Amino acid sequence: MTVFSELRMRPATAGRAGWDASTTARLVMAGTVIFTLLVGANLATPLYPLLQENLGLSTFGITVAFASYVLALVSTLILAGHWSDHIGRRAALILAVVVGLAGGWIFAQAEGLAALSAGRALQGVAVALATGASAAALRELLPSRPEWASRFTLLASAGGVAAGPVIGGVLSMLPGPTTAPYYVHSAVLACLLVPLYLLQARPAMMPADPARPFKALAPRRPSVSTEARGAFWLAAAVGFLSFSVFGFCLSLAPGYFAQIVHAESRPVIGALAGITLGASALSQLLSVRGRYAVPAGLAVLGISVLLLAASAAWNSPLLLVLASICAGLGQGVAFRTVFNDVAGKVEPSHHARIISTVYVITYLGSAVPVLGLGWATAVFGLQASVAGFVVLCSAAAMVLAGVTMRSAMQPGARRQQQ
Repeated sequence: MTVFSELRMRPATAGRAGWDASTTARLVMAGTVIFTLLVGANLATPLYPLLQENLGLSTFGITVAFASYVLALVSTLILAGHWSDHIGRRAALILAVVVGLAGGWIFAQAEGLAALSAGRALQGVAVALATGASAAALRELLPSRPEWASRFTLLASAGGVAAGPVIGGVLSMLPGPTTAPYYVHSAVLACLLVPLYLLQARPAMMPADPARPFKALAPRRPSVSTEARGAFWLAAAVGFLSFSVFGFCLSLAPGYFAQIVHAESRPVIGALAGITLGASALSQLLSVRGRYAVPAGLAVLGISVLLLAASAAWNSPLLLVLASICAGLGQGVAFRTVFNDVAGKVEPSHHARIISTVYVITYLGSAVPVLGLGWATAVFGLQASVAGFVVLCSAAAMVLAGVTMRSAMQPGARRQQQ
């Protein structure tokens, strides 16, 4: 079956053999696509101060450009989060890569806020198309290891977000600091299209009605089964909080952290911005078990974000690094546990749609609070606004820790397994 046949939801034919890849190769491809797209979506993190200076943007303008990505991502998850269930995982991933190429190119050539926002929006669309498809593909490829499917999903996504600022900072040392990172990234994305195109696609989980195939792509009202509802809302709440912290790390934090360590090097700034997300990615390799894993992880996150503000007050780079690492580890353990719980309660045929819905709420956490933080910075200044922001995040983490602790202590509460 060709990619165009998949996109048109035509029945499979025997005319094209394709690359009958092994399960391992398919796992690598699914993880690599979402990882690479998220790297591209976060290349700009250490470049924002330079873009702000070159294009004459305000701090609020930078948060608008950042939020354009998230809002487009969320909108696409709502409108098209279920598409890969009907067109197939491979077709959705190829479509995501093509849109990602367009977004990166527009962002690299941008000469104003409108073009920056358009490029970021297309990057958000690309990540949204790949999010449900890659998570569902990993789940289908590891039917007897749902725990590791969730770990690989979060490792690829958090790893891509963490690596983006570091890679962006390093590549910005090439000639053309705001364009070279995107040219290199575009070349990598283009190379990914080759194995994806050659890959022998597997049938869609929910084939469309041949008489009205495109009706299946119409937007769906988000819905969750009764069995998964409690796990869904807990995962969404933890995800919203997590991405509020991540959104801060990827937007205004580079300038904030640079003041603490007195650094102007873009690679250093990118590395500092990516520490929390890198620690979150690495936490997927840890085997932290027990019914108290979620409240403990949330408590660590809550204390750590407070220490981020303290590191500025005490002018302590060491505290900044340690707090960033602990925040990522706490978030990673808590979110993986609740994410795995909801993923395990969803029927395979609805996996992409439900996981996309979880990410709708999760990604709103990196848009709405960050826009509020950008507004507050213009009114009250960076230091005061960040202090208020981390206090709110810490309080939310502690409230969620208390709720999950109470649930874990109830008689008959089952031990959660990672």
